[in-house]
Amino acid sequence: MLMRRICLFVMCSLVAAACSRTPEFDVVIAGGTVYDGSGAAPVRADVGIRGDSVAAIGDLSGSRARERVDAAGLAVAPGFINMLSWADESLIQDGRGLSDLLQGVTLEVFGEGTSNGPLTDAMAAEILAGQERIRYEVPWRTLGGYLRYLEERGVSPNVASFVGATTVRIHELGYEDRAPTPEELERMRSLVRQAMEEGALGVGASLIYAPAFYATTEELVALASVAAEFDGMYIAHLRNESDRLEEAIEEHLRITREAGVRSEIYHLKVAGRDNWPRAGQVLARLEAARAEGLEVSADMYTYTAGATGLDAAMPPWVQEGGFGAWRDRLADPDVRARVAREMREKPDGWENLYRAAGADGALLAGFRQDSLRHLIGRTLADVARERRRSPEDVAMDLVVADSSRVGTVYFLMSEENVRRKIATPWITFGSDGAAPAPEPPFTATSTHPRAYGNFARLLGRYVRDEGLVPLEQAIHRLTALPASRLRIERRGALVPGHFADVVVFDPATIRDTATFEDPHRLAEGVRHVWVNGTRVVSEGVHTGAKPGRFVRRGSRRN
Repeated sequence: MLMRRICLFVMCSLVAAACSRTPEFDVVIAGGTVYDGSGAAPVRADVGIRGDSVAAIGDLSGSRARERVDAAGLAVAPGFINMLSWADESLIQDGRGLSDLLQGVTLEVFGEGTSNGPLTDAMAAEILAGQERIRYEVPWRTLGGYLRYLEERGVSPNVASFVGATTVRIHELGYEDRAPTPEELERMRSLVRQAMEEGALGVGASLIYAPAFYATTEELVALASVAAEFDGMYIAHLRNESDRLEEAIEEHLRITREAGVRSEIYHLKVAGRDNWPRAGQVLARLEAARAEGLEVSADMYTYTAGATGLDAAMPPWVQEGGFGAWRDRLADPDVRARVAREMREKPDGWENLYRAAGADGALLAGFRQDSLRHLIGRTLADVARERRRSPEDVAMDLVVADSSRVGTVYFLMSEENVRRKIATPWITFGSDGAAPAPEPPFTATSTHPRAYGNFARLLGRYVRDEGLVPLEQAIHRLTALPASRLRIERRGALVPGHFADVVVFDPATIRDTATFEDPHRLAEGVRHVWVNGTRVVSEGVHTGAKPGRFVRRGSRRN
């Protein structure tokens, strides 16, 4: 009996000793300057991670941890939220999302007008037919199905999406320039409702492009009101960002008011040199709407150029019916003459980026055909001079020859206005780009440097070097502010109980290195990144981990 008691005592002592050595944390990020996302002044503290969550913040020097990461002299912040991402396809090819991840982005938000669901079989077939260097199957049909597909496939950042107003329109009307019947509109509303039930963030629109351009204000109110039922958001690329910007803003405010919805303006800008002096009026109008009680906000990218295609240089009527119909119409000399004339003239109700930027400000960036890739990095004006044709004719020639919309960078904005927006406290940030890597297949074509530098450029050039806003406020606008607007729970702040999306960077060295001439260059200064408690970047190098999740609006399952 005595021996049994002795053995029992020894066993209990061994168990107690083992328990006393059990780590309290999986990771302790030690000695960093912690910016919690609230906008408050930073504090020197340790951050403890257990599982997928932040477990403690404070002096954890006496705690036990499986791993300690020295963050002395570095900033420790919540992972950044990319409010406008086009990484929906690049993440299928390369789930690392490297260009964004190495800027501290841990959540990619999709859905500017189009979304990867809901899809008909015909829409899925169209995606397959339009694929170029990135090729993949399309086994999903709903937006939730697509986001689950990414999560199951394996991605490093988290992913979320708006449901595209253009997508639900194509689902029911195709590419026709007409209003939906009452029955069609109700089916469109049902598709939005289904996406919202799956966790969509709201409804996204992009109104300069066909067929989105064909939607009336009333149609958009009808769709946005469904998002409002779920406390979702209406977010839009305005119908016009240049000559009729004020009218477009009033339409946006009307949708916000009549749908009873929270809203945001994608990449707020004043495009075209003649319009630059109106930036103050535009911001004042939005400030007045906010004071009136409308929950309206905006986001931006930190460059004076935008990027899209040559479709944004041609009138919507020529694009009705989809790309094939557009390309075929450009074979008609009478149609070409009319298109060329309308490209040169002040547009009547549509957004003309060619006129806003000029042929010298339209930089060719992407082609499907290898035979045309030698034109990448040249302006439309330059190619026109070489071919001894008008820039308008060359634009149409290129669309036909490449059988694509032809990726184009448009220099539209002033540096002064970029700074003015950065100094505006309710504006957040989105790259409006994919999340590529500086390797094939991404390097087979050019891109806008914002895909590699948007967030590092903010923190390096505009925060550190120019002092436009304090670092803690910039981090707030990259983290807690967008998380709150998107109604995303347990993200965007470094507080115990939140998911451990964490970025550690050097405020003294963070910078963008990508340029328009050489855009495939990774940013510098980010040392470590965790997503859902798993380290995905260590000493500036991707770890191979892909713990990203489908983030739903207002769901504890996030």
